[in-house]
Amino acid sequence: MEPFILESKEYFRIKEWMERYPGLEVGFTTKNGGVSQQYAFSGLNFGFHVGDEQNAVCENRLLLADKISFPLSSWVGAEQTHDIRIAKIGKSDQGRGSASYDSSFSGTDGFLTDEQGILLTLCFADCVPLYFIEPETRLIGVAHAGWKGTVHGIAAEMVSSFQQNGAKIEKISAIIGPSICKKCYIVDERVVNLVKNILDGVDILPYNQVSEGQYSLDLKELNRQILLKAGVGDGNIHVTDYCTSCHNEHFYSHRRDKGNAGRMMAYIGWKEDSHP
Repeated sequence: MEPFILESKEYFRIKEWMERYPGLEVGFTTKNGGVSQQYAFSGLNFGFHVGDEQNAVCENRLLLADKISFPLSSWVGAEQTHDIRIAKIGKSDQGRGSASYDSSFSGTDGFLTDEQGILLTLCFADCVPLYFIEPETRLIGVAHAGWKGTVHGIAAEMVSSFQQNGAKIEKISAIIGPSICKKCYIVDERVVNLVKNILDGVDILPYNQVSEGQYSLDLKELNRQILLKAGVGDGNIHVTDYCTSCHNEHFYSHRRDKGNAGRMMAYIGWKEDSHP
C-alpha cells in the first residue's frame, strides 16, 4: 500500500501512521501552492539555501504550519551536508532553523526525539527521506539519505541511535519517502563501487549497468536493504512509489532541473498533549 496520501496540493501525509498513533503529524510537501516567485523555485519552496528570497521561504513555512496546525516556532531544521550526523532534539531546541538557515543545526542530516511539540524537518529535491517510529518509547526520527549518506549508512545510524535511546529493534518501523527512482538516477563507476562495498549477500542488486561506466541506481532499494541489515523487520519497512523526477506535477528535482530547483520538506512530530 502506498504510504503517502495527497492531502492537499501542498502536502502528502502518512495517514496510516497518523491514524495508528494519535497526535503524530508526518508528511512530505509538494512544490505547489506557495508564494515563491522565481521560476526555479516558483511555488512552495522550503529551502533557505537555494537562492530564493528568505521572506518567501518563511511565508511558505508559515503556510504549512497553519495547514498542519504545528507552529513554526516549534520546528527544527538543519544545514544538511550529506553526512551521517544525527541530533537528538529536545524542547530547548525549538525554533532552530525554522525561520532562518543561520540558526539551523550545522552539519546534521538526521533528527530524532521522543518529546511532544517539536516538528523535525529536513529538505529534499531527489535524495531519500527516511522516516522512523518506535511507539513504545515514542521515538520518532527523520533522515536525509543522498548517495553519500546512504553508502555511509545513515539509515543504520538512525536505527542504532534509536536502540541507544531504548528502542526495541523489532518495534522500529521505517518509511522510505518520495525520491529519485532508478530510471532517473544514473551514476558512475565510482559511486557503484562504494555501493558494492556495503552489499553482502543480497538477492536483489540495487544497480544495473546501462552503458559503459554508467549505472542506474535504486537509492530506495539500497536504503531498504541497509535497514534490513540493521535489523528492521521486512514487514516494518514501506517504500513509496513516488519519484521526485518522474512526478513533475508534484515535486522539484535537482537532477531533472539540472541543479536549479527548490526544496520539498519531510517532517514528523508529536503534537502537544498527544498521548499514547
